[in-house]
Amino acid sequence: MKADLIIINAREIATLKSGGKPKTRSEMSDPGLIMNAGLAIKDGKILAIASSEEIESTYSWDEAIDATGKIITPGFVDSHSHPVFVQTREDEFAMRLAGKSYVEIALAGGGIRSSIASTRAAREDELFELASERISKMMALGTTTLEAKSGYGLETQSELKQLGVIDRLNKSLPIEIVPSFMGAHEYPAEYRDNHEEYLRILTEEMIPAVAEQGIAEFCDIFTEAHVFSIEESRRVLRCAAEHGLKLKMHADEIEAIGGAELAAEMNCVSADHLGAASDAGIAAMQEAGVIPVLLPATLFSLRSKTYARARKMIDSGLPVAIATDYNPGSCNCDSMPLTMSLACLQMGLSPIESLAAATINAAFALSRGNKCGSLEVGKQADLIIWDIPSLNFIPYHLGSSHIHRVLKLGKTIFREA
Repeated sequence: MKADLIIINAREIATLKSGGKPKTRSEMSDPGLIMNAGLAIKDGKILAIASSEEIESTYSWDEAIDATGKIITPGFVDSHSHPVFVQTREDEFAMRLAGKSYVEIALAGGGIRSSIASTRAAREDELFELASERISKMMALGTTTLEAKSGYGLETQSELKQLGVIDRLNKSLPIEIVPSFMGAHEYPAEYRDNHEEYLRILTEEMIPAVAEQGIAEFCDIFTEAHVFSIEESRRVLRCAAEHGLKLKMHADEIEAIGGAELAAEMNCVSADHLGAASDAGIAAMQEAGVIPVLLPATLFSLRSKTYARARKMIDSGLPVAIATDYNPGSCNCDSMPLTMSLACLQMGLSPIESLAAATINAAFALSRGNKCGSLEVGKQADLIIWDIPSLNFIPYHLGSSHIHRVLKLGKTIFREA
């Protein structure tokens, strides 16, 4: 039988095999290890995972990679990011260090609003080039599937422009980029004192136009006391669902206002942040099958004294996922390995749990658990080859990369120099 590519002699392959569903409870601690093994790949998909001897005796091939001494894992699925913007906001980082809170900065005209003017004014080509550079660095750090949100336009044409850029990125870069519409990221300055009019624009103009454009797969909203209330969020999410968009939420990041409960009520695919989610919210998500996407690098960047209660969520049977939340303001982090480290150090995940959260559970948070996030026959050959002594080394090591090679659909998209 003919394969396009075989990879042989890996010391370990962590398959993260999950039986067609997200990993929960003790399953998150099982990496699905196969020792001294290899893979056969054809047309971007995995044909076989077996001993290297069996791979070599069963298949002929066009290309072979010798992974002697290396460890192979699934590629990272970064299920929450905001990479399409113009200006970075490092001055706000300095303000936070000087004692200003995220909410204080936002209410003073900083935060999300400060990214709006430059994004509105930017040419599509400028946004595309800037985002391409950022995403290329994410690929080098092992990300093979990436969710990308709009939300720095907050007017119809600017939001459509951002989604158009995300579509171009998806078609031109060698990873899959999942588009989310986030016109409900903040109230723009011109509607700061007229929320009702912006809600009308969102539900009567923006969401219909986004649906007609046909690029966005998800609709996300920032549900928080200083942004969109529970009732306002319900109204926007209901409209998005009626227009065929799947639902996500920024929920209970700073205060427990019932965002997690609303995510359950609205059958959201995921609820993200959850730094302050209540016991009732955690229980509601578990009952409704909502995937919690935790963002430890954001809370770290904001110097939070508390973090999302990952252990409580895992013990409650929730399939915890993690993501970078890469954005120009609250979290300028493009690294899934660092995100794993922070999930372990600040949220109490074990190294293997953090790997499951960054791969298979994150894939389900993007409705792609049947395609990626684990290494199984028939799934996409999205994988990382690591030059490391063990899986525990990934979150243990801080500050530089030990990735030897990254493959998407069986093609090398990064190789160490």
